[in-house]
Amino acid sequence: MDDADALFKALADPTRRALLDALSERDGQTLFELCARMATAHGLTSSRQAISQHLDVLETAGLVTRRREGRYTFHDLDTAPLAPLRERWHHPDERTPR
Repeated sequence: MDDADALFKALADPTRRALLDALSERDGQTLFELCARMATAHGLTSSRQAISQHLDVLETAGLVTRRREGRYTFHDLDTAPLAPLRERWHHPDERTPR
């Protein structure tokens, strides 16, 4: 699977898009915080294991990074992997974005 395939796979699922939305609102959330946010803000009652598996897919695509601080693991959004997709279909001679 190439990088673009991993990105499209990661973005294809609505729960994963909701996780990205949650991280765009506030970076550095723990699994517990993300589970709570999914339940309250998005009405998703996925298990911690399911959310963790979604985060694994997002991490594989490079959209989420994890960092450990003591006992806690924090998740951060990284939109850099999206740039090559934008460039793939971007027409530099056009003045207005599509």
